[in-house]
Amino acid sequence: MKIDQVPQDKKNFRDGEKAPKKVMYVTTDEGQYTQTNSVGWEPENIVLEQAWEDIELQLKEEREKVKSGIVSPISYYMIKNRMDLPILASYAGKWQWQVKRHMKPAVFNKLPQKMLEKYADIFNIPVEQLKNAD
Repeated sequence: MKIDQVPQDKKNFRDGEKAPKKVMYVTTDEGQYTQTNSVGWEPENIVLEQAWEDIELQLKEEREKVKSGIVSPISYYMIKNRMDLPILASYAGKWQWQVKRHMKPAVFNKLPQKMLEKYADIFNIPVEQLKNAD
């Protein structure tokens, strides 16, 4: 792509003007490779907005499951932090089956304080917030 063809379609959502610019590698008129910034590309921005809407829907559904006692707050915060089971288990230093077990409310309610602190640190929230799923 030539330097004068780099898309500069500003984002009209979420971070807006604060959104980071992307570095793109382009060619100059002389055929040399160089770097330049792009503030976005309309099709990419549309897809990103749809992805964020999906995440918001997932979070809403997971919060309802927490309130209904179907899953523990760990499940909600895992999604909120855009993690999956293998990543969360890795951060927690546990097997995946152990973390999955901690997502059961009955097991979560019996977790030792040290384990709750570990999860709170992973999610960068206070333990009380983890317990109450605020």
